[in-house]
Amino acid sequence: MAVPPRHTSKSKKNKRRTHYKMTAPTVSFDETTGDYSRGHRVSLKGYYKGKKVTK
Repeated sequence: MAVPPRHTSKSKKNKRRTHYKMTAPTVSFDETTGDYSRGHRVSLKGYYKGKKVTK
């Protein structure tokens, strides 16, 4: 038998419904610059997928 809604607190209900988890960012080594960078991001030196995209 189900429990009436008034017996379940808001915090208890919200804790049950959450699915957020901490994940580490993916970091890959860029051969062109020799630095580590995050995926799908332009490096600090202006390279993206081994090509110079900024001045």
